[in-house]
Amino acid sequence: MTGGKVVILGTTGRNFAAGMSGGVAYILDEKGDFATRCNMQMVALEKPDATDLADLRTIIGNHAINTRSSRGAGILADWDRFAPKFVKVMPKDYKRVLQAIQKAQADGLTGDDALNAAFQMNSKDAARVGGG
Repeated sequence: MTGGKVVILGTTGRNFAAGMSGGVAYILDEKGDFATRCNMQMVALEKPDATDLADLRTIIGNHAINTRSSRGAGILADWDRFAPKFVKVMPKDYKRVLQAIQKAQADGLTGDDALNAAFQMNSKDAARVGGG
C-alpha cells in the first residue's frame, strides 16, 4: 500500500506491512496479538486518536450499509467495546512527510509549494527508512 486507508476487521497473516511505505492501516486486534504478525521494519503501531476513531466509525458504517456486512454492523452496535481494540499502522516515512506538509502549511505555504517544501525537508532527514 502506498497511499490511502485500509480497515481490517478480521485477522491478518504474518508479515503484515512488509514494504508498506505510505497510507494508513487500521487493524481490529481483538486478541491483542497483531504486533506478532506485523513487519515492524518500516512502520510503527499507534493507538488511534479521536479523529481516527470517528473516521473508522464512518468507514465501517459505510461498509456495513453498502455490503450489508453483519460484521461491520456488529462492531458498530458494540462500538465502545471494539473501538479500543483498533491499532493504527503508520509507515514511518509517510508520517514524517505528513508532518512536514503540516509544518509547511503552518509556515504559510499552500498547494505544490507546501508539498515541495515537505519533500525537501524529508529528503534531508537522516532518519528516513530508505536512508540517503
